[in-house]
Amino acid sequence: MSNLIIAVILDFLIGDPYSFPHPVKLMGRIIALEENLARRLAKTPKELKLAGLLIVCLNVFLAFGLALLLLKLVGFNIYLRNIVEIYLNYSCLAARSLHYEASMVARELDKGLVEGRKRLSYIVGRDTSYLDEEGIIKATVETVSENTSDGVIGPLFYLVILGAPGALAYKFVNTMDSMLGYQNEKYQHLGYFPAKVDDIFNLIPARLTALLMLISSIGRFDINNGWKILIRDRRNHKSPNSAYPESATAGLLGIQLGGGNYYHGIYVDKPYIGDKLNKVDKKHIKDSIEIMYRAEIAFLILYFLLF
Repeated sequence: MSNLIIAVILDFLIGDPYSFPHPVKLMGRIIALEENLARRLAKTPKELKLAGLLIVCLNVFLAFGLALLLLKLVGFNIYLRNIVEIYLNYSCLAARSLHYEASMVARELDKGLVEGRKRLSYIVGRDTSYLDEEGIIKATVETVSENTSDGVIGPLFYLVILGAPGALAYKFVNTMDSMLGYQNEKYQHLGYFPAKVDDIFNLIPARLTALLMLISSIGRFDINNGWKILIRDRRNHKSPNSAYPESATAGLLGIQLGGGNYYHGIYVDKPYIGDKLNKVDKKHIKDSIEIMYRAEIAFLILYFLLF
């Protein structure tokens, strides 16, 4: 059994326990320190942009280089190397965490809107205080679908083509985008390159995710509508990538995602994705999780066939 498959099984069984050491937590601390330093030293928009570029280059090199060095250092013992590689691979995957967080939103929503909004706020950047039940469900489905690319298929893709060093570099890019890549006054300059590099890193994973979602849903969800909405709405997002998995999910479930939301108290208008063929329901959270796992399994089948 390959180290990649063992890592997927580990992620499925234990996920990311809060008390467990995790590279992404360290990445977050490093980025926060770099942001503080950049804001002290950079005084103009041009300097902030340059600082953002330096942060991206440094962190990609850091993640790739340190992971490669670590694997070299433990290479004297095949068993130790395999253990380290499995851990690094496992730490890049987030399917179980997505499953848990989305399920917790659904569970808290059963208690009431206040509880559902609070739990949702842990996993989204939008203001949840404005959301009704349908808005909470849609936001959760959108998060699962988008992160099926960022947290599952994307890492698997880079694990296959570049190994653990490449996947960790990819996770660092994702983390930089989530912390710095906002399109607002505070981050428009410092976050410019983190956002652009994240777009580049996700060009293939996002499209691959959408295709895997559709192919793996044959006989289970509305595959014809899935293709239709993917083709029609794949560009209905400011990001060149996010609408791919979201439109595939919206089409498969026959629901409408997207639309405007409040961010930091400011309303941001966004295009819709999908059609209102079905009423948005809590079961769609469970369905989006199933679509995520189906896409992951489809990727692994493809991996076995090709490698």
